[in-house]
Amino acid sequence: MLQNIRVVLVGTSHPGNIGGAARAMKNMGLSRLVLVDPAHFPHDDANARASGANDILENARVVGTLEEALVGANLVMGTSARDRKIPWPLLDPREAGAMTVEHAGQGEEIALVFGREYAGLTNEELQRCHYHVHIPSNPDFSSLNLAAAVQVLSYETRMAWLAADGQATKVMKYETTSPRSTELVAMDDMEKFYEHLQSTLVDIGFLDPEKPRHLMARLRRFYGRSEISRSEMSILRGILTETQKVAHGEPYKRKDQ
Repeated sequence: MLQNIRVVLVGTSHPGNIGGAARAMKNMGLSRLVLVDPAHFPHDDANARASGANDILENARVVGTLEEALVGANLVMGTSARDRKIPWPLLDPREAGAMTVEHAGQGEEIALVFGREYAGLTNEELQRCHYHVHIPSNPDFSSLNLAAAVQVLSYETRMAWLAADGQATKVMKYETTSPRSTELVAMDDMEKFYEHLQSTLVDIGFLDPEKPRHLMARLRRFYGRSEISRSEMSILRGILTETQKVAHGEPYKRKDQ
């Protein structure tokens, strides 16, 4: 699906921005770069800023006009930082990402078009786009670096693609030292923990067994929603055991002593 998406840079004046855009694309899984009449390309500055995305630069297509860059494109979105005299369908980056993935998933060719660093896209160029995309940046400092703008749209496209593909948009990190690290503690072990916890609280004078109020019920609710693993339960039980020893007058010794 992502192979159906091309990023088009029009009239880029600084080669470093081309390299930065290539890196932003590769970060998000996009690979097709089209350059319209760049001032300097190929260039060492582009290679330096690409930082590992040099393959995108090597495979970039260089054309003379926007018309050439859009050949075969079914859906064209042009970025615009300024209000235009002619009203045009306007999207924010999240809407643009969702629409891009929707159409790319149907096998259509999508072009995301970015203009010159100093002036963006001309009105004539924007009129060749089906939609304008506006990044809602700080109105007092609204001009984004070209590579940053590419990063924003590439990111939103990737997030929409991950969602459409049923993939997670965040990576959960777990301890992997043993099966005990992720296996949730059994309910009978939880009951033993609650008994141990209650006796410890009595030993240290925190819980009055004659006037328990609702303390244990609240603690059950607290620990019950915590999804405690077997390894975490071992830690909790160990803390309670050492606490009881101190409460009974035994000197505390660290495990590493």
